[in-house]
Amino acid sequence: MDQAILNLYDEYTHRPLPRRVFLDRLTKLAGSAAAAAALLPLLDNNYAKAAVIADNDPRVSGGPITFAGPGYQIKGYLAKPKAATGKMPGVIVIHENRGLNPHLEDVARRAAVAGFVAIAPDGLSMTGGTPPTDDGAREAFAKLDRNEAVKLFVAAVSYLKNHADSTGRVGAVGFCWGGGMAHSLSFASPDLASAVAYYGAPLPATADVAKVKIPMLLNYGGLDTNLNGGLPAYEAAAKAANVKYTLYVYEGANHAFNNDTNAARFDKAASDLAWQRTVDFFNATLKPTPM
Repeated sequence: MDQAILNLYDEYTHRPLPRRVFLDRLTKLAGSAAAAAALLPLLDNNYAKAAVIADNDPRVSGGPITFAGPGYQIKGYLAKPKAATGKMPGVIVIHENRGLNPHLEDVARRAAVAGFVAIAPDGLSMTGGTPPTDDGAREAFAKLDRNEAVKLFVAAVSYLKNHADSTGRVGAVGFCWGGGMAHSLSFASPDLASAVAYYGAPLPATADVAKVKIPMLLNYGGLDTNLNGGLPAYEAAAKAANVKYTLYVYEGANHAFNNDTNAARFDKAASDLAWQRTVDFFNATLKPTPM
């Protein structure tokens, strides 16, 4: 697909552009209304394709949960290995700017299959939860107080640290908006042991980067020029502050390359490699070292 069309879609999902404006510009790029209509199924998420790990997979147990947040109940989704006999490290899964949806619940189940107790909190819990449509979620994110969202996820990390199934070691993995939130949690949460950011906005302030005391893994798409421009400044600040981080840039991959419900941007090779690196990273930073 033409990169200009993918860049337009990224602008639509992150600004956000009104859908009418997006469709007008898409029609011009595609050449006709019919061609634009044919592209939409590839550009929009199809959550029917979300279940890499089915919600009834015999290896996983869990489902919707609620727990106490900063003045309200946080909605979320929990997944853990069904056969586990002891406590496990925890992983917070942080969604894109579409809120908590079947794709992110599936990512939580993937973490469970990898041996972690995983919670995917709904970052829109303070306003009643994720709307039923992607457009509704984007509009809700445009009004969201980011500082309040950080408090929500700090509370989620603390909850998982003290969960009955948790060893107390908790990591976070975030995607897109959630990747930026993982960066923020890397210094905002005293209970977080490590974090992974998939194509999230890097911390812009050198002073904030210097506060990071936990290991970081950064997964970015080589074609994601909108976000990658902030990586050199982050790296310079991280090196100056002796932050432990590993950066991987997946050449030829777009923003949101891990989202397998989006046919236009999903890159299976990059996704599989980044996820294996993520699991290896959490195994190294959250599990005890054998004596």
